[in-house]
Amino acid sequence: MKRIGLFGGTFNPPHLGHMLFAQEVQVALHLDEIWFIPVNIPPHKESNELVSNRHRVDMLRVCAKRHPQFFVSTVELEREGPSYTIDTVKRLKDEHPENEFFFLIGGDMIDYLPKWERIDELMELVTFVGVKRPGSHASSAYSDRVYLLEMVQVDYSSTVIRNRVKEGLPITYMVPDEVEALVKERGLYGSKKSITNR
Repeated sequence: MKRIGLFGGTFNPPHLGHMLFAQEVQVALHLDEIWFIPVNIPPHKESNELVSNRHRVDMLRVCAKRHPQFFVSTVELEREGPSYTIDTVKRLKDEHPENEFFFLIGGDMIDYLPKWERIDELMELVTFVGVKRPGSHASSAYSDRVYLLEMVQVDYSSTVIRNRVKEGLPITYMVPDEVEALVKERGLYGSKKSITNR
């Protein structure tokens, strides 16, 4: 049996805060692996700034190469419609009944748990692991059922990073070098491609 951490999100783009959170959860809970699961259509977020599935998967894969216990799952990209966590978890548990699953969420998502699709059923299927984030209360009717991790605060957000790219500001030290290279090479988020890649 393996202990698997499931980390879902838009990862638009993935940044060092995501990687640090995954690393700290993996160490603290002695998880065998972390599976990053990019969503297809996020049910709780506007998706008009979402780059293609291919770009997001490629960015996650270059991040995962740095860590032998990190992997990318495309389970939600293979399914049409909104990406509801309950559907993903049920499928993964059916396909891997021998494994124990943990679901990673940020502190802001703890506040939002009451609005998740079939949350009571989901709570019976996985252990939720959360981290306190600046500005979040990490409190809801389900807070006492979330394993709350204390860790170094890295207040990066994908939105801030996208905006910096649009404004021509550097994102070095905010995303892995490989992600920054892909953003530039492919002209993502309004960045200008380098002359060598035109």
